Amino acid sequence: MSQIPVGISTCLLGKEVRHDGGHKHSRYCTQVLSKHFEFRSICPELEAGLGVPRPAIHLREYDQGLRLIESKGTADHTDAMNGFIERILPSLKDLRGYILMAKSPSCGMERIKVHNEDGRVTRRDGRGLFAEALMKAYPLMPVEEEGRLHDDMLRENFIERVFAYDDWMQNVAGENLSPKALIEFHTRHKFQLLAHCEKIYRQLGPLLSDLKSAPLEETAEQYLHLFMEAMSQRVSRGSHTNAMQHLMGYLRDSLGDEERKVLIEQMEAYRRGEVPLVVPMTLLRMAQRREPVDYLSIQQYLTPYPDELGLRNKV
Repeated sequence: MSQIPVGISTCLLGKEVRHDGGHKHSRYCTQVLSKHFEFRSICPELEAGLGVPRPAIHLREYDQGLRLIESKGTADHTDAMNGFIERILPSLKDLRGYILMAKSPSCGMERIKVHNEDGRVTRRDGRGLFAEALMKAYPLMPVEEEGRLHDDMLRENFIERVFAYDDWMQNVAGENLSPKALIEFHTRHKFQLLAHCEKIYRQLGPLLSDLKSAPLEETAEQYLHLFMEAMSQRVSRGSHTNAMQHLMGYLRDSLGDEERKVLIEQMEAYRRGEVPLVVPMTLLRMAQRREPVDYLSIQQYLTPYPDELGLRNKV
């Protein structure tokens, strides 16, 4: 399987491109995710022509909007940044996700300081100019900050979304779009949807029940918006347990009484927080492997990403 194209802030790869000539090397990105993701690195400030080293910059709010101003001066780099953003955004349409550097006035995804005209902090709910433009241009693309990937739940959710979005881009988007491709995608991800958001799961079935009632492109766009909205929601232990119980129903012929008892015990232990998700999920996968059920063999819920990432060992 070819690696998945994912954007990343250049400093996270250990490149010395920050304003002070330093970096913010993320070993998780370079040593773990790089085995599965083909990183495309961008440093908006450097590529907008600000150079290294360079004066620190921050966001200032004026009546006309936010500007990118040197923190110890008045030099305005907004136009240079906007020019770079306008040039680079079209080339990012094939990315399946993006990992941003936190606290940056260009790349920060959330909680960025915003200053007034005099340089005093007035609020801390801003977003970097590049991050804002990226997320506006590609609202369905999974985007996360590197620091938030240290949270087990956020990390697992982001990576699961990247792999699901990649599936869509490879097999449904563009010239691949067809009723068959759309329905097969939905079938592959049914149990994931059930776990993430049962409400949206129950909306998507009827949406696909009559693909002749609206142009296929419109239906696909509506489907993808709802799908990615569902996938962005954290899965509770109760929701995972519900999805696993549904899945177990398809394995009743391959489970003996004792195996079924053990599996139910481990699902309940998971629901109570006593064991990680990998424990009951491994039992389900073993039962499926022993006596394969065709419908379950295509379910991405059983293996939504490579096992070696070890993500279900910690959620």
